[in-house]
Amino acid sequence: MAVIVRAEELELFARRLLEAADVPHDQAVTVARSLVEANLRGLDSHGVMRIPYYVEAIEQERIRLDAPLQIVRRGQCHMVVDAGWGLGQVQMHRLLEKLMAVAVREGIAAAAAQRLGHIGRVGEYAEQAAAEGLVSLFFVNTHGAAQRVAPFGGREARLGTNPICIGVPTDRDPIILDFCTAATAEGKMRVSWIAGKRVPPGLLIDATGRPTTDPSVLYREPRGAILPFGGPQGYKGFGLGLVVDILAGALSGGLTAHPNPEPPLGNDVFALLIEPDRFAGREHFVAQVKQLLEYVRSCPPAEPGGEILLPGEPERRVFWQRKQHGIPIDSGNWQALTRLAERLGVRLPEVSEAQGAT
Repeated sequence: MAVIVRAEELELFARRLLEAADVPHDQAVTVARSLVEANLRGLDSHGVMRIPYYVEAIEQERIRLDAPLQIVRRGQCHMVVDAGWGLGQVQMHRLLEKLMAVAVREGIAAAAAQRLGHIGRVGEYAEQAAAEGLVSLFFVNTHGAAQRVAPFGGREARLGTNPICIGVPTDRDPIILDFCTAATAEGKMRVSWIAGKRVPPGLLIDATGRPTTDPSVLYREPRGAILPFGGPQGYKGFGLGLVVDILAGALSGGLTAHPNPEPPLGNDVFALLIEPDRFAGREHFVAQVKQLLEYVRSCPPAEPGGEILLPGEPERRVFWQRKQHGIPIDSGNWQALTRLAERLGVRLPEVSEAQGAT
């Protein structure tokens, strides 16, 4: 049965699940909030469906709850850190706090980080930076593992989905451009696989290189792959994914994609923050961004009744809808969370049955 859960109830439930797996309270609060914020924005692939995988990694001691954020190398405007396979959201917020202080002081700050547990929705960190008036760029790989994406023209996976995120502060809501360099996020395929659903055409190939709409090809042998984004021009997505792997994995001291990788665990990250006031000046920056957005919005829509949506706007619209009406969770993923709750002795939240929700 698909269900709908109020955001507050779901966040409390997520926190209790994590705490039952021995996650310290402050870390559980950070991770639970991060996951539910993703669900609120319609990014269910980075939401509470991740908790069973997090708990499994914690129980197998592949995620370290006591891992410090270790600074390996530091300069005036940059740092290299080792997160020691701590919880990704926790370590990213620790890193971002340090990095924002450098950016405000110096005008620019860069960090390369290795061995973070899964960091979740990258746009979360761009939003936080934008709230401080900072432009941000994030490049994320999978530490050489979780190879799900075939190179353009290939039939076997060689890369992760390797997201890019760019955040821009404005005089109103920030611009948040957050996308993976594959045709789709692996997590979205996992959600569909658990739910027993097919996916749209043009996203996947099977082990023979033929197009398929069956997401199970990513999780059984012989494995298929996700295509790079771009369709007939998929060399663009492939090229971006390749460079992201280099920036995140090679600069940080982490790993890029390689033969026979270990099971996937988390991410390496390259992050860059920019203080506009140290460049053309904040007033000029904000004014130019404002006029650009107004000009872009003035474009006549191609279809009657259509509108121009800026990066981040669709997610904000879903946020307010789900904040008011609750978060839908499909039956497969809800069953996985229910089984985990029963095993850990955690009380289920109040839910209502979803009518046609996915």
